[in-house]
Amino acid sequence: MTLYATKFTPQVLLSAPRRSAAVPNQSGKKALFTVSTYSFETHKKIAQIKLLDIESGHSTVLVEDSNASEPTWLEDDMFLYLKGGEKGTTSIVVDTASHPGSAHHEVAVIDGGISNIKAKKLPNGDIALVCSALATPDGKLANPETEKKPYSSAKIYTGLFVRHWDSWITKNRSSLWYTVLKKKEGKYSPGTDGLINALARTQLSSPVAPFGGTGDFDISSSGLVFVAKDPELDPAMYTKTDLYYLPLSTFTETKPPAPKLVETPSLDGYSSSPTFSHCGRKVAFGRMRSKQYESDKPRLLLLPDVDDVSKVEEFYKTDDGEGGWDFRPDGITWSKDDASLFVTAEKSGRNLIFTLPSKPDDAKDLPKHVKTAEGSVGDIKQLADSSGKLFVTSSSLVDNSCYSVVDPSEGTNYVVSSNSKQGKTFGLSRSSVGEITFKGAGDYDVHALVMRPSGFDKNKKYPLAFLIHGGPQGAWMDGWSTRWNPAIFAEQGYVVVSPNPTGSTGYGMALQNGIKGDWGGRPYNDLVNCFEYIKDNLPYVDTDRAVALGASYGGYMINWIQGHPLGRKFKALVCHDGVFSTLNQWSTEELFFPIHDFEGTIYENREGYEKWDPARFVNEWATPQLLIHSELDYRLPITEGLSPFNILQAKGVPSKLLVFPDENHWVLKPENSLVWHREVISWINKYSGIDADKAAAGDDNGLAEKTQKTLGIWN
Repeated sequence: MTLYATKFTPQVLLSAPRRSAAVPNQSGKKALFTVSTYSFETHKKIAQIKLLDIESGHSTVLVEDSNASEPTWLEDDMFLYLKGGEKGTTSIVVDTASHPGSAHHEVAVIDGGISNIKAKKLPNGDIALVCSALATPDGKLANPETEKKPYSSAKIYTGLFVRHWDSWITKNRSSLWYTVLKKKEGKYSPGTDGLINALARTQLSSPVAPFGGTGDFDISSSGLVFVAKDPELDPAMYTKTDLYYLPLSTFTETKPPAPKLVETPSLDGYSSSPTFSHCGRKVAFGRMRSKQYESDKPRLLLLPDVDDVSKVEEFYKTDDGEGGWDFRPDGITWSKDDASLFVTAEKSGRNLIFTLPSKPDDAKDLPKHVKTAEGSVGDIKQLADSSGKLFVTSSSLVDNSCYSVVDPSEGTNYVVSSNSKQGKTFGLSRSSVGEITFKGAGDYDVHALVMRPSGFDKNKKYPLAFLIHGGPQGAWMDGWSTRWNPAIFAEQGYVVVSPNPTGSTGYGMALQNGIKGDWGGRPYNDLVNCFEYIKDNLPYVDTDRAVALGASYGGYMINWIQGHPLGRKFKALVCHDGVFSTLNQWSTEELFFPIHDFEGTIYENREGYEKWDPARFVNEWATPQLLIHSELDYRLPITEGLSPFNILQAKGVPSKLLVFPDENHWVLKPENSLVWHREVISWINKYSGIDADKAAAGDDNGLAEKTQKTLGIWN
């Protein structure tokens, strides 16, 4: 029996089970995935490894252990997983899926934290394993838990980075490590004396911090390909990451050969998503052109033969270097016969699958869109049977996890398993999701997603929640989020409009690149046009009771709006980790970001930074504002939240400051996130008058404090 939440509240959102992408086995009949659930009763996380029957959609628990993670198939029925241990150790554990526990055995205990594990069966039957872990300066496995701590807390630097994202840089670097597993009498054991550092005696580090993972490398029977920062360039000033090929035949080589640089003339930016073909000789990957633009368009590339790293071919190459396909390819999957590629890319607020021939010379037409379930694709896996079907993990604005099977040749798809019964367990429906298109500040249209409350009545009027995304090269997507979830605000009684103005991704590079040197220009005017369009064309929206919210660049825009006429259109504003003064952009860590977006360094183009500085207009600030900032946010230091709060308080403008000492640019801990949601909802409800409406309707608790015992409402 399935039980349903009667109201979608922050507590329901945060305690709902979160599923990983599911990975099919060799026969394509079963799939492994993980589920984590946070209990607000015990204040603990429960983690499970589960097995999905792809035909029936039924799933069973294989492992229930909060320290277990990253299940990886070794054979059709046998899998391994990682288990964190005491003093920073990690165990590699093997078991069977059909009879868990029957063949359970510990393969090795690693003296350090390993992650991002990948496995590949070699021609001789051995299983090659590659993972990431920290390496000491002399190339040995690092274990911060057992390192001797210095008596002094002093940190001394003579180069960049000093700190990155939410951590101060240490002497240890991420590296790739390998070994093989050999099977004897039904059990696996390591074929080497410990893990071997693939990048020893090099200056290379992979995966690339702070967000690099399994997408930064791939393995085949011929070796390893990986992405690493150019060690000759300042990592804070340049985005350049190169692709390298490391030939390995047995994965027992105690002294790995020197990695070979894959040459991509005229492309010097980020490299991404290296993916071996099934034959193990070809590699498809992405690469940006600019080495100081983190959001440049990745070009889709092919290395036809790993034995010749100098011959790389580009898909849809044009003479002007812009590339013939205007979207941004991301994830890459080879078809079973290696004749086609399936790539994901953003388009109009959705992450979609596109297909094209795997040879650039054969890719005459632009990639074709593959029909999938509603929402945005997060992961693609090729099913091993002969059907050519894909196993897809996706989410949407109403569904936090969906597994489906897609047939590209027939243009069909069917849902195997939806974590929330396609939104029903949340009390949500696709009928609440809509979209609008309006004229931008120039000769272009702008798209916005719309979320209406459940039980929506077009004859009533609802206050507006106006969401502004970060990036700025980003977009609101028809996908799930536990941080900025439009349904949370819609279920409070708002119509939520999430515009994707100038600077947004997924609408072509002209719209995205239009924000360069124009942070408060076209994007602001697009938002003005959006507000006016809502006022004139959505009669069920009460724009006299509007509130606006934004984080990161969205927080910058909230501060910019405060000092401009649009700021007086809103009853209240919410700024999360936003930019107060563009003159402070050089207190960030990734300096290539302001160098690109403000068209030079602050000492070369101070006028460009000053032009779009929200602090210039504080004399106009008058709208009540909630400011949220975190002390571990090293992208936008805490002073970017303290300064505007001090000004609002000094001016006598109603304002509140919420600070998280233990969070970074995002609020990740469930208890902190619950406080975040309650403070934000309380603030906007107070000024939009929504509390009074709810009281009149007989609901004396606008925050819906009495949520369900969510551990019991999910199948």
